[in-house]
Order: sequence, then structure tokens, then C-alpha cells
Amino acid sequence: MLDQSAGSQTRIGFLGAASRDDPERIRRFHDRFDGVAACALHLDAAASAREVAAWTTGLDAVYVGGGDTGHLLDTWRASGVDLVLLDAARRGLLLAGVSAGAAVWFEYALSDAGGRGLRPLGGLGLFAGSFCPHYSTERARRPEFERRVARGEMPEGLAIDDGAAVLVDASGPRLARSARPGAWAYQLCREGDRPVTERLVAS
Repeated sequence: MLDQSAGSQTRIGFLGAASRDDPERIRRFHDRFDGVAACALHLDAAASAREVAAWTTGLDAVYVGGGDTGHLLDTWRASGVDLVLLDAARRGLLLAGVSAGAAVWFEYALSDAGGRGLRPLGGLGLFAGSFCPHYSTERARRPEFERRVARGEMPEGLAIDDGAAVLVDASGPRLARSARPGAWAYQLCREGDRPVTERLVAS
């Protein structure tokens, strides 16, 4: 994130709606970014669209935490925060996230939101295609994502292991990074009724 933004001068903000502002996740955000970024700020999950819009004007990047993807989307859509963040992204603000906070930016995510099992969940559509986090970490995810894409129930897309990241823009994935041995990012395509997985080279 810092490499793609302003390095040690990055002003980064954290949104924790997916975890209902879990204090432990907020603490971990500060543990990670305090001292390596120019500032690391958290905004309350109940903030209005107007408050979020004002907050983002002073930031270089927004980091969205993990948790319940469905709750995150419902919260943002009800308040209009989704539109604020999409507009900010189109003006050049770097948006990032982990798990639910990464999945929401795509057209569809493979999600277990609400404890109803893995299923396609409509996202914000900033990026085309689908997305699956925890690809190799949670055993059921890979076969389910491949099955959904092969059947045409989800569009082709990206998947990441825990500890991997992908930089995406309007043209698709540009760069993959890995912070852990064996953590990869993948592009999943469909050939006829068969899923084809390509590992993205990570640096």
C-alpha cells in the first residue's frame, strides 16, 4: 500500500464497518501503520457520507478491515458511503482492504456473510469480475469458487491467499505481492465449462 501511495508520507485511514469497529482490529491497524505512515486515522463506522467525504480529502489511502461483507455493504449503502468512496477512487484515492474489505470493490465476491455458507454476493463494482479471499487458507473456498465460475454463476475473477495482495486498476491486475511463503494470488478463468486457474507472479 505504502509503495503504491506516498511511502512514509502516506496519510492512511481505516474503516471498520465490516467488524462493527472491533477494538482489536482497530488496534492492529495502528500497530501496523503508526510510525511507518505520516498518519494513521480511524473513522467511526457510523460516520455519515458527508463526514466520510470530508475525511477522505485529507488522505492518500483508505484501508478497509475484514469481517462481515454483507454487513459492510448494507451499512455503506444505507448511508451513501459506498458512493462517496467510489467517487474518491475515481479521483485517484487508493482503496485497499483485507478479506471483506478487499472483496467489496468487485462486482461479485464469494462470501460467507451472515453465516449462510459460501455464495455469490454482489459488490460495489469498482472492478469488473469476481473475487475470493482466503483462497487456500479456508479449504472449502477454492472448489466452491471454481464451481461457481465454471457454471457461470459468478464471472471470472481473482483469488488471493492470506498473506498475498494484488494491485488492481481499471485494466485489471497489475502487480501481485506476497508477504508469506506459499501465499499466492490467482486469476480464475473459464474455458467452456471448466475452470482454469493461473497463478499470478508475486514479488
